[in-house]
Amino acid sequence: MKAPPPPAPPPFTWSGCYIGGFAGAAVSADDPSFNDLGNANFRSYSGGFVAGRLENPHAWGVSHDTSFIGGGTLGCNWQTPGSPFVLGIEGEGGYLSHDGSAFDPLRAPNLVAVTPDVLGSAGIGDWYAMVTGRLGYAWDRTMIYVKGGAAFLEARSSVVDTCTATAIGCGNWLISTGATETITTWTVGGGIEWAFAPNWSLKGEYMFIGLDESLGSCGTATLASGAVVGGGPFCFNHSFDGIHTAKIGLNYRFNGFFWGR
Repeated sequence: MKAPPPPAPPPFTWSGCYIGGFAGAAVSADDPSFNDLGNANFRSYSGGFVAGRLENPHAWGVSHDTSFIGGGTLGCNWQTPGSPFVLGIEGEGGYLSHDGSAFDPLRAPNLVAVTPDVLGSAGIGDWYAMVTGRLGYAWDRTMIYVKGGAAFLEARSSVVDTCTATAIGCGNWLISTGATETITTWTVGGGIEWAFAPNWSLKGEYMFIGLDESLGSCGTATLASGAVVGGGPFCFNHSFDGIHTAKIGLNYRFNGFFWGR
């Protein structure tokens, strides 16, 4: 008698917990902007030269270049036997850094030369983290998925003016403001993942981090002599837009660690 054929291998399943790494790029949806709000006596700070000058509130932008993004993930999937749907939860953390600075182009009309002296700087990062839920649809070893949840990252901004040399076009005021805040916001996106081996998979993923955040900072302006400019602190509002991210990742799945095949 012939020996019975060996049993068929169990069907592939995405169930299990995994760890992985990724690398990619991040791009700001729009450049940050600075709004010069002035104080009680002056409609704006920039270009301050004489007490009688009242420029209007205004804004200027700061360019953010594309950032490298890289880090690690830790998550778990659950796929009901016989179902193509995959449920999961994932934590992600890594490096992302957007920094830029630009001088306010507004100049006082009575300055004999044009030397920008009010420098606005804005940054996002150098770290970020996400906690997301994931819903996938699998065709055997290929899965497409959507995910969404919470994102955490640091935003910082400052406005500095250290020049009082009016002969070269600087205003005669000095100021230094700054603010840093850890932001909790939303994130949503999706991707595709392919299991090229029983425990290994590659993924391509897009995520959008929604910021739409404003960060305010205020500071007292002084003359070079140390005398305080009247009207109280000068305030600036710093606006940040969302971030597009795209990355490629490699995951190792611990089959059966929590759920068997």
